Amino acid sequence: MKQPLEDIKVLDLSRVYAGPGGSMILGDLGADVIRIESPKGTDSMREWVPFIEGESTYYMCANRNKRSITINLKHQDGRKLLLEMIKDADVVLENFKTGTLQRMGIGYEELAKVNPKIILCSVTGYGQTGPFSNDPGFDPVIQAIGGVMNVTGFPEGEPTRVGLPVVDIMTSQFVAISIISAIRLRDNTGKGQHIDISLLDVQISSLANVASSYLNTGSISERIGNDHSYIVPYQVFQCMDRPLMVSAGNDRLYKKLCEGLGHPELAEDERYVTNNKRIEHRKELTRKMQDIFYDKTADEWFKLFSDTGVPSGPVNNIEQVFNHPQVKAREAVEEVSHPTLGKIKMVKSPIRFSGLEIQTKKHPPLLGEHTDEFLEKELGLDKAEITRLKEEGVI
Repeated sequence: MKQPLEDIKVLDLSRVYAGPGGSMILGDLGADVIRIESPKGTDSMREWVPFIEGESTYYMCANRNKRSITINLKHQDGRKLLLEMIKDADVVLENFKTGTLQRMGIGYEELAKVNPKIILCSVTGYGQTGPFSNDPGFDPVIQAIGGVMNVTGFPEGEPTRVGLPVVDIMTSQFVAISIISAIRLRDNTGKGQHIDISLLDVQISSLANVASSYLNTGSISERIGNDHSYIVPYQVFQCMDRPLMVSAGNDRLYKKLCEGLGHPELAEDERYVTNNKRIEHRKELTRKMQDIFYDKTADEWFKLFSDTGVPSGPVNNIEQVFNHPQVKAREAVEEVSHPTLGKIKMVKSPIRFSGLEIQTKKHPPLLGEHTDEFLEKELGLDKAEITRLKEEGVI
């Protein structure tokens, strides 16, 4: 069956996660994604542990469904090759420092002269404008500047980074959304455009209720550990064996929680009958409930709450995640053939269509794996020219 983006060609100059993660989503949806790296390698993810026989598992997580070619864009002939590729491309994705492509003579205006329909998506830490636009931006730095660290962790502890590169991951999704939207707009107007995606903008947009509370009431949210600032109980309780997250998001669920705990009187107590009152008496209610949770294992409580419709879940380690029956039922993991490693396991795309299967057709490519084939078949270069380009360090 035809894939949604299979007639779209993406030239991906980006590195690390935010850009490549976005192009991977496009590749999952059928786009022909061509990674363009320096012949010496420019993506530091290829160098990050752990490795399988020299191949980085970190790199693998963001680069399925792509081809890889190497071009030295600092060389004049390398830039000529890129401009030749632009002629039949739809999208260029890059995350160099602001202004780098312009200084190299391959900025948006130059690309648009070659192909007016080209869509350039630029991903930076702080965006193309503003006093910080030339500064490098990395996920943990943006987590700090963008406020998420200050609302993560326990009150008595230090501000805490989220355990995943959450800003990069969120940014990759906005990369894909913005590019697909620009393609749709181009279908109507016939014109491409330059997309400006900033990690900081993405992080600010993710502040959600924390931002809305401050902007409209002046309330500055603080670290509250695994609790929720504005809902009680919405937190982790320690059980007989391990922690359990419980989310009683309204008064009805709170009543069901009390019934599941075997203490319906807690739902009738005037101090706890509404969420606002539970916030006021948070400490004493939490203390009472915590004493009850020690009586059973997390799985036992989870079964009770599942039967009564109370959202809850044991705090799993990564091994427990991938052994979870729901994860297995959803077939979240797949095996992919790799040219040097045989079979590798990868997490599948989470997108599920009723009438279309999202497939992993290409393994995360080796550096420059498709260079010769691409230049010969798609740009029409002969073997002698390809040899010359290699000898001169262009590819």
